[in-house]
Amino acid sequence: MSSISRARLQLIGAALLFSTGGAAIKAAAFTGWQIASFRSGFAAIALLVMVAATGRGWPSARAQLWKPLLVGCAYAACLTLFVLANRLTTAANTIFLQSTAPLYVLILAPWLLKERVRRQDIGFMVVVALGLMLFFVGADQPVASAPEPERGNLLAVISGVFWALTVCGLRWLTARPGRGSPLAAVTLGNFIAFLVTLPLALPLGAHSVAEWSMLVYLGVFQIALAYVLVTQAISHLPALEASMILLIEPALNPLWAWLVQGEVPGIWAIVGGVMILGATTAKSFAERRVEAPVT
Repeated sequence: MSSISRARLQLIGAALLFSTGGAAIKAAAFTGWQIASFRSGFAAIALLVMVAATGRGWPSARAQLWKPLLVGCAYAACLTLFVLANRLTTAANTIFLQSTAPLYVLILAPWLLKERVRRQDIGFMVVVALGLMLFFVGADQPVASAPEPERGNLLAVISGVFWALTVCGLRWLTARPGRGSPLAAVTLGNFIAFLVTLPLALPLGAHSVAEWSMLVYLGVFQIALAYVLVTQAISHLPALEASMILLIEPALNPLWAWLVQGEVPGIWAIVGGVMILGATTAKSFAERRVEAPVT
């Protein structure tokens, strides 16, 4: 099998694992804080093992650890808020609202990364912003799997902001050699999420092996393995193809929640999600044709 074919399969596998997050978080027999804490705890341990196995390591200079640590803090907030939002609103709302992150990246990039906003980016920002507003049109009715949709929607939006900060941080780390390892940032982010949320996750109470296995799956497979697959595949594929494959995640995430929990998103959420994903897809194609930044 060629390296490109292998990379495609790895990226598809990662997107499928990512897409199960919403349904698995809802199915876990734990509180939101417990899921957020132990999901990240298991992920951090698994990442340490996987990073050691792949030979991709941490920064050699201890003085550089603060840089991936800073990015890890943003990632920890994103991880935690994503779990809490999933427990309060629908999986579709959570993933679609988090998918507005490119909008915030465009807003943050000029002053965090010194990257200029181009004219063609403005249309993308407008469409995503309109799609975002549709999630707050009317009021979703509380259901068993989404008991506080308005609060959950707000947490999902904030999760998207922190994911945008994480993306900017990872780009900042890789922009210049010696700043630190993105894998280190992701691992540290999971450790931070575990430690910060642990006091709110206790006491645990009694849980079966099967119930704990759901948290192990979320940490080891849905986060750690998926992320390692992405890092191994991304250098072998064009950015456009990689971004298109990763759209499997937001497309399938609501489907798993519907199959497992019978969860059906509202009509405005569906329209808003289609607008957000459509704008993201169009932007990915436009990026390939753009050769020079325009203001």
